[in-house]
Amino acid sequence: MANKIDHFEDFKLNRQLLNAIEDAGYKQPTPIQQKSIPTILGGNDLIGIAQTGTGKTAAYLLPLLFKVKYAQGQNPRALILAPGKELTIQIFDNLMELSKYCGTRNVCLYGGIGPKTQIEQIESGVDIIVSTPGRFLELYRKGILFTKEIKTFVLDEADKMMDMGFAPQIREIFEKIPRKRQNLLFSATFPEKVQSFADEFLEFPQKIAVTPQSTAAETVTHFYYKAPNLKTKINLLSHLLNDDSLNKVIVFTRTKEIANNVFKFLDRKLNDDVRVIHGNKGQNSRINAFNDFREGKIRVLVTTDVSARGLDIDMVSHVINFDVPRAYEEYVHRIGRTGRAENSGIALSFVNEVEEIHLREIEKLIGEQIDQKLLPEDVEIASTSKKEIQEIAIEIDKIKRAKNPEFKGAFHEKKRKFKPEKFNKPEKRRKRRR
Repeated sequence: MANKIDHFEDFKLNRQLLNAIEDAGYKQPTPIQQKSIPTILGGNDLIGIAQTGTGKTAAYLLPLLFKVKYAQGQNPRALILAPGKELTIQIFDNLMELSKYCGTRNVCLYGGIGPKTQIEQIESGVDIIVSTPGRFLELYRKGILFTKEIKTFVLDEADKMMDMGFAPQIREIFEKIPRKRQNLLFSATFPEKVQSFADEFLEFPQKIAVTPQSTAAETVTHFYYKAPNLKTKINLLSHLLNDDSLNKVIVFTRTKEIANNVFKFLDRKLNDDVRVIHGNKGQNSRINAFNDFREGKIRVLVTTDVSARGLDIDMVSHVINFDVPRAYEEYVHRIGRTGRAENSGIALSFVNEVEEIHLREIEKLIGEQIDQKLLPEDVEIASTSKKEIQEIAIEIDKIKRAKNPEFKGAFHEKKRKFKPEKFNKPEKRRKRRR
């Protein structure tokens, strides 16, 4: 676009949307909104690449609501797919906020709960659906959803969709909706598998990228601490949380087990000022924990990467990577939970010997050096257990073997030596008992 758009009025949106924008407190369009909204209003397919926290949800919701305008007919006219329950609910909340004066009938579909209420909402009439792929297909196969009137399809967090193995389900959904439609694909990163998917289904899309692929938000300052083992990480986390400036903190762990262990420790220390979210938690538990954190009722939220894309929360002061992610692009999504909406944020990573190798690869990905902070003097450096030493050594071997297939390492499988004398020795047979 030749001219920068400084005001939402410049998009020529209707008064209902402008009133909702004002109520939501949006001051001026973000770069992704400036570039995407005119393109979508023009009817073109779009690939939008932008980091989380840049306003990309409103970038497609506003032109979508301008087109749908009001309630009409019985069947959906727009479909938005997202990879997880939390993100689906977050998008739906934004949709309800922006459509408050439009009168559109919006339905949110996700698993983990019975479909009865969702079915009732669909049968009473729907204009826009926000859904996970699995629940959408489940209700379609039951004959609940009729898709012939869908004119706009949005795929949000496309890179996460591919990582989570949703490609077959999305392809099946494409077969269920009209071919003549507008396709909008949004993603924080744009790896080759997303590019291939876009080439397969989008028709001459306009590609808009407001930041280079896989870059960290400029509003986030990040550091790392060397912490050789789990116990030292716990000691460091405990020390850091003594600082009141860490007033709204998300702690990311690599596994559910570690998340539970960190939560149990912090729950004793913080007196019910912490919650945990991961895949084994029930839907209501996850939603309640998310809402408590967003509303400031608790100080710390412990979570796995399952929630890295779905947490759209203002004023998160710190993100702590208790474990360094092995899928390097997840680092960008994790730290994107802070420094949102032009606010500053801090991301801290706890790094053991093998995680330092992964951190160097993350630096290459984001094109930025992450500075080290020294461990505070009063943080106890615990001894590393034999089990953890072995786990770290095995992972280092795997990394080296991936770079050099001939590398054997300390924990390679040893072949049994062939002993001819043993092989030729007559087999002893048990005497039968009479």
